[in-house]
Amino acid sequence: MKAIQIHSALCILYVQIQNRSTEFYSKLFRMEPVLNVPGMTEFVLSSGLKLGLMTNDGMAKILSEHLPHPAIGNGIPRCELYCLVDDIESEYQHARAMGAQLISPLEDRDWGDKVCYFADPDGHIIAFAQPIL
Repeated sequence: MKAIQIHSALCILYVQIQNRSTEFYSKLFRMEPVLNVPGMTEFVLSSGLKLGLMTNDGMAKILSEHLPHPAIGNGIPRCELYCLVDDIESEYQHARAMGAQLISPLEDRDWGDKVCYFADPDGHIIAFAQPIL
């Protein structure tokens, strides 16, 4: 069987307050979104990968009666955004300075990366990682 060929991907986080989350990720990634319209914000994280922010209510309209309203999960870690970066110390200090909620400090992990974990205002987990050399 031939594997699927994905040319790019958009990972969408469901958020309670779009403006708050847009401001948080703009500060965290030190970039402006490429799209910021009512109901959807997008950031280009790397070639072929975007991060989207969609409101809980906006997604609930799509889910209809098929699944629970995303707001039920507010504050519960529902995903992890694992970002490999060039300067882990700098990203760790930046996230701390901007007030991101520290979940786990910078540590060497047994899978071969030095990693720190933070949470965004909705409880989504953001990890910054760098391979241990």
